[in-house]
Parts: sequence; C-alpha cells; structure tokens
Amino acid sequence: MVIRAAGRCYLILRNYQTSRLIINPVAIYSCRKVSDGVLRYKQHTHRFSSVPESRNVPRSEIDLLSTLIRSSLNKIEGPSHFWLNRSATTKDLSGEDGVYLVVSGAFGEDSTFMLEKAKSLQQRYPSLNVMGFLLCRSDGIHSHLAKIVMSEYITFPILVSNKSISEIPDRVGYILFKGMEGPLLLHEKDVEIEILETTIKDLIVQQKEKPGLLHNLRGTWVKPLDAFKEPYLCSPLQNLLLYFPGCIEVDEVNERLFLSDINHHRILVFDGNGKILDSIGSSPGFEDGEFESSKIMRPAALFYHGSDNCLYFVDSENHAIRRADMDSRSVETFYPKPSSYKTKSGMLSWIMDKLWSTKDFSSISEEVYSDLPFHPWHLLKSLENDLFILSRSFETLWIMDLSSGLIKEVVKGSAKILEICGPLVLDKSSILKEIPSNSLPQNMANKISIEGSPAGLVSSVATFQDNIVICDSDGQVVLKYNKKSKSVSTFDFSNFGVLGLPYWLVSPMESTYAAGFGVSGVHVDHIQHFTLLPGRIDIKINVEIPEDTELVEPLVEDCIWRQTRGTATETSVAKNKAESTEKIGVAQQWYDELDDLASLTQKELDTDVDTISDAKVQDGKISIDCAVNTSPGTSEVIINAALYLRIQNSTSNSKKQQLARLLHISNLGEKDSFQTEACVQILSTSKKTPEEFVFLRPLHVRLKINSLDHPKAENSKDIILTDSFVQVDVSLK
Repeated sequence: MVIRAAGRCYLILRNYQTSRLIINPVAIYSCRKVSDGVLRYKQHTHRFSSVPESRNVPRSEIDLLSTLIRSSLNKIEGPSHFWLNRSATTKDLSGEDGVYLVVSGAFGEDSTFMLEKAKSLQQRYPSLNVMGFLLCRSDGIHSHLAKIVMSEYITFPILVSNKSISEIPDRVGYILFKGMEGPLLLHEKDVEIEILETTIKDLIVQQKEKPGLLHNLRGTWVKPLDAFKEPYLCSPLQNLLLYFPGCIEVDEVNERLFLSDINHHRILVFDGNGKILDSIGSSPGFEDGEFESSKIMRPAALFYHGSDNCLYFVDSENHAIRRADMDSRSVETFYPKPSSYKTKSGMLSWIMDKLWSTKDFSSISEEVYSDLPFHPWHLLKSLENDLFILSRSFETLWIMDLSSGLIKEVVKGSAKILEICGPLVLDKSSILKEIPSNSLPQNMANKISIEGSPAGLVSSVATFQDNIVICDSDGQVVLKYNKKSKSVSTFDFSNFGVLGLPYWLVSPMESTYAAGFGVSGVHVDHIQHFTLLPGRIDIKINVEIPEDTELVEPLVEDCIWRQTRGTATETSVAKNKAESTEKIGVAQQWYDELDDLASLTQKELDTDVDTISDAKVQDGKISIDCAVNTSPGTSEVIINAALYLRIQNSTSNSKKQQLARLLHISNLGEKDSFQTEACVQILSTSKKTPEEFVFLRPLHVRLKINSLDHPKAENSKDIILTDSFVQVDVSLK
C-alpha cells in the first residue's frame, strides 16, 4: 500500500511538473447579480476526481482567462474591461516577469477570509503582484466594490471584465502565474495559506527575496511607515472626519466613549456630547509608545477594563492585541510580544527605533500561521476572566487568559464557536432589536445573523446612559437611539484640535527620500516667490475658504505644521511686546513666562485665550502667522494646516450633487470618475445630510525666498540685520 501510494504521488507530482496546471477538485461556478448594492452569488458545484488524468477542464477556458488577464495588465480601461482601485499614474503592477496572485470572484458577502489570506501574502512578499478579478456586467459594481475595498482595506487593484460568462470561466479561488508566458496555477477558495505560500516561494525563488511585512523601499533612508499603501478607490473618503467607524466601547463611570476610526488608524475618546477628549494612534504601523507617537493598523473591537483603567483593542492588520493605559496615555502590545522587546534597550536602540522600525515583524508573521490571531476583529470578555477574540467571519476563536496574556485555546468552526460564546454575542447584538428596523441604515441588515440577531455588529453597538450607540461604517457616522424619545440622531463631534495634523497631510522630507517618495503628487494650494534682504521675516497668510462652505471650529496651533528648508530657520511668531536684544538662557525665559502667567487674573487668562482664537478668523478669512530668520541664499517655507469645514445648504442641488461637491472640495488631487461615483453612492446611504458632514480641507502653501547679501554698514565691516514683513493671500477652491 505504501509503495502504491508513493507511486501515485509520483505520478501526480510528475504531472504537476510537466503541465504546471493545478485544477480545483471542486470547481465552483457562480452567477453574480448586483441588486440594491449587494453582490449575490448563486453557486453550482461540480466534483472531479483527484486523479490528474481524469480532470476534464477545457484548455480553451484557461487560455481565454490567461489572455484576458495578461492583456489587461498595462491598460487601465479597454473594450471589455476596466480597473478599479488602481491609479493611472502609479505602478501598482510591475514587471513582465513578476509573480502574480489573482483573487478571483472573492468580492461577495462571505469572502472575508479569502481576502485576508491574499493581504497576508501581500504583506509577506513585497514583490508579489496581487490583484483581484471579477466578471460582472452590472452598472452598480463600482459602489459595491468600493464598500468591499473600504471594509476589507484592499490595497491591490481589481480587474473587472464584462465578458459574458460563456466566454470566460467564472471561478472563485486563487490564480497564480509568472510573467507573460507561464501557465496558470489554479487553487480553490478554501486552500490552506501554506499551500499558496509554498507555490509563491517556488515561483520567486530566483529573486531570493526574504519574506517580510513591508513593501519594497525605493529610498535609501525611508521609514517603513511611508511604505504602507492605502486603498485608492475610496481614498476621497479619507478627508472626512470619520473613515469607516466600525467599533464602539463605553466607560459609563467616567462618561466617555471609545470609537475605532478604523481606516484612519486611530481610536477617538469622546464624551456624550461628542467632544473629542483624546486620540490614540498617530499613523499606520506597529509601534508602542505615547498616544501621539504609537502606531496602529486598523483598530477594531475594543474592551474597557475599568479596574485598571486600560482599553484593550484589536490591532487587526498587525494580528495583535494592544492595550492603552488611560492613566499614562501609552500603548503597549499585549499579545504577541515582539522578541525585540526582550533584547533591545538603551539610548541607541531608542534612537534607531524612532528612525527605523525595529519591531520583529517577521517573527510575528511566522507565528500567525501557527494558531495565533490571524486578522482578529471581535473582542468579548467572558465570565471566567478570559478574552474571546474572534475573526470577522466567526470561523476562528482564540481564547486568551486576561491575567497572563496567553492563548489558552483555539477553536475553529462557527458551530463550535457559538457553543462557547454564542450567548455573549447574542446578548450584545440583540440590543439592536429595540430599535425599529426602519430607523437603521439598510446596510446593517446584510450582516451575519444568529437567531435573528445581527451578530456581525456585535462590536459596533453599545449602550450608553439612555442611548443605544451604533456605528454606521458605510455612512461614516455614529448614531444614537434614545430609548425614551424613540428617536435616532447622530453625534456631532467637536474639539478637533485634539486630532492635530493628520498623518496623510505630512509630506516626506524630499532631501532624504528617493524619487519615488517625493511630493510630485501632492496638491499645492499656493506657491509664491519673494526676493528679500536677509534677517527676520514675519509672514502673515490670509486664507479664504471655498465658496459655500463654513469653518466648523477656529484653527488651532496643533493643526498647523511649519517647515523650513535651505537658509531659513523657523523662529517664534512675532510678539506684541518688544524683544530684548540681550541674550538670555532658555531656563530664564521659562521662569519669566511663569512669572507673567502668575501675575494674570483668571479673567485676563480667559480674555487672552479668546483673543488668540478670534485672531485666527478675521473678515471671514483664516489667518496663519509664521516667522523665520534667513541668511543669504535660497530657502523655502512650507505651511500645512487642517481646516475642518462644512458645506452650506444648497436647495437647488440634489443630495448626490452636494456630496459630489463635498468630495471635490476636500480632495483636489488626483481622482477619477469611478472614485467620485462610488464614494457618493456610499455616502448617500448615510443618515446625515450633506451639510452635516464635517470634512477636512488640507492647506498646503509653499513660499520660496531668495535672500540677497547682507547690507554693509558705513564702516564696511559690520553687517545690517533687517526685518521684513510679507502678506500672502490664499484663496481655496
């Protein structure tokens, strides 16, 4: 028997080596239809024998599929295809001899696990070209795919073909190939990730690439943070105040709520009135530290532990559980602990960690495949002081001991999982039954249902005082249903200065980056040249906001970033009182400022604060002050700011026209009609009216200064320092 089995394996392997064609034992053909924004599948299954010789799949189908995919790689749009989630100016797919992983047909309601495997392989193999493929003739596919891209955080491009199903084989699964001539290797949708990885390793063995989490770095001094890609199709939504708000948790004692602003990679802390109290996470990545410097990658479910005042949350794209200490305002990785934590210490390690990410991502990724949390999403606390960590599809459960932070057990299969934590899931998700169905957004009905309760929303709903709080992730809002008045309203957020300048508005330092990471794609609102004498230059920038918009809150200093290059250095903004020419130490200045503050009454302090706020808006224009010292030569002053605006009500335009204008004002960079159409369709389902949306309007001003030589004094030895003042008027469109 052993010899026969070995012989049979040999025949299979020999056939694999000669034909290089793997056909699924189960071939799934599906007819898709887009209806009401939902892509529905009708599946028909055929089983074939596992013996290669008996597999009867027409070669013509494979050839048609191969020709269609390969001929479309370098064409954004053609007679029978178009690309979504792909920029016309960015090379998302590169290399005729590259290795390609195609995720075919995995864009329905139950395709989360397929996409998670593809994303993990994309993280581990930076040179792997990952793409999606879908056969669809419906006009509503743009908005449907935009929702999937936003929800699943898909960064790879998607090829959509309108070829008839009779011409092209319509399969759900994975396709692997190398270059323009190699054969296609087909895998079914339920294939183990280890099998896919083995095939990928075999195809890229010539490149001798070491697996890792990060993408190829084109610069010689590029922090890995800047290598993270973000979804292109729904990028116009990034400048909204919230971008896929998915999970909520409450702290009744301190009257505060915690919201996972998932695609902004941050957690917002706010009170019952919507006032933002704090923000956890600075940018996408994986780094512990203070709230302002820690890095998170799509935070999901949250659990607040009141006894130690800590917030536990799922860091889904990092396959980790993190803990935020609300007292010390710091984030640490609760599980798994990177090995670097145990071996690195000292000032040099701290400096290198800030300059270059030193977390051991590769070791974590290896462990992910051995029953560690793999794209976790939900988080529940059991009565036995355990944490239940669940995948988004409810197919895997990790049981963690809260005191030790160790995984006790891994359970797979939704039936077994519901036996363990079904009551907890039902208890929390059944809260939504108290709300009339016509008061909820339509998209909330299309979730995983258990005994009539939307279990997929278990992390998106919570009770707070007399309200039920719900995250409408498609509508980009947080709803609250008042149990007494039986009414639904939205949280109106405020105090945006806490958010500071968002990470996606920060331009990289061009002087230390390779050409691929310059600012060529960044929209610049205003460029102006000046020729001045060297010395101090006081700059006043007057910004006129776009027509038919209003400023939600005055601009604060935390939302402004001033940079200088060349011979200019930033100095403190001009003060009202004359500055002393005598050089004094920093410590003495600090004590002098304390003395000045101590001599002021509370009324004077309040008046001073109001003056500072009012000074930012004058005659309907926003005023930004800046002061620099220049030496002879050329220099540049760069000012970035985050303006939070609302569009004014326009009764003459429809809701979709107003939303399109909102997206146009907030995104003046590169965007195509597919993006705008899809994002407008998503926002049109929101409970908010267009004029209620708060959005961020980035401001980017560049002033180029040519400083002449210093004027000479009468004795021809001394130089004369000059003070200059320039006023810059900027009108935003």
